[in-house]
Amino acid sequence: MMIENTIAAWHECVETGDPEKLAALLHEDVVFHSPVVYTPQRGKAITSKYLLAAFQVLNGDDFTYVREVIGATDAMLEFTTTIDGIVINGVDIIHWAEDGRITDFKVMVRPLKAVNLLHQMMAAMLAKSA
Repeated sequence: MMIENTIAAWHECVETGDPEKLAALLHEDVVFHSPVVYTPQRGKAITSKYLLAAFQVLNGDDFTYVREVIGATDAMLEFTTTIDGIVINGVDIIHWAEDGRITDFKVMVRPLKAVNLLHQMMAAMLAKSA
């Protein structure tokens, strides 16, 4: 399966939260780098689990991408959102293969209060889906 525009497909996943669209976009051997987990998470199943949980935790009414830097096989997407009165600023760093499927996904978040809040919320969300 060839994905013509990886970032457009990613935005569609974020907007819809559709697990099937996300699964189609992720490479089987994708590596996910969480802002709160020390070791990289390897494989489509665990990456899907993290990203679907993040969609539920982060994608509130004011979630928005505020800046995008897009190259031939890499992109950096800066986002903001507010949870429990804490303004969260983060970056998704995405790399994809020739077929357009994502092979590496890294999330970086600031400030520290936001990282701590996301750690608690993501742990609770992931525990529910376990």
